[in-house]
Amino acid sequence: METTTPPRPGLREMKKRRTHDELLRAAVRLFTSQGYERTTVDEIAEAVDVSQRTFFRYFAGKEEAALALEGITVGHFVAGVRARPAHEAPMEALRQAVLEGWSSLSEAIESIASVELYLRMYRVIESTPVLLAAHLRRSAETEEAIARVLAEREGLDVDADPRPRLAVAVFGAVMRVTERQWITGEDYSLEGMRELTSRYLDQVGPALLGGWRADT
Repeated sequence: METTTPPRPGLREMKKRRTHDELLRAAVRLFTSQGYERTTVDEIAEAVDVSQRTFFRYFAGKEEAALALEGITVGHFVAGVRARPAHEAPMEALRQAVLEGWSSLSEAIESIASVELYLRMYRVIESTPVLLAAHLRRSAETEEAIARVLAEREGLDVDADPRPRLAVAVFGAVMRVTERQWITGEDYSLEGMRELTSRYLDQVGPALLGGWRADT
């Protein structure tokens, strides 16, 4: 059986992708160096030597640019869950999607910004009320999308069976704790994040079912 190679993007598409990435890189650098509120669209456009009009061809506004790296991460994870083997149990599919996805995600993120810059941008989001609100809203939307993917995998009605949403809620909480621990630690590598994620996921069972007292 012959395999077909996907067509390479044309020069126009490559130029558009390059402009998008350059604008995103400039936005992240400015947001992390001088703050989200103090950065203007004009400054981002000027950093890439394009017009404000060109910026708005790629991003609806500053907020979208500020959350774009996070969007890449989320899109990568949702696709990873959808691609997991059908025999994997739901929580295992979530776990493997995030752990096995770090290598390709690293390539996608680092083509735009270093891991350190990615972390600094995450801190900007956490400390900027308007961005944090948008981040939490997007997180809720992502959890709903993943719950529906799990329900489809298992042949369930997501509105009648609470398990997909419960599983995703637990997993999402673990990831939020892990991310916050990561950005306050000293190991800024994606491998460090992978190891931290694995260790925290291993604690889900004991945390939910076991006793926490030192004498138990």
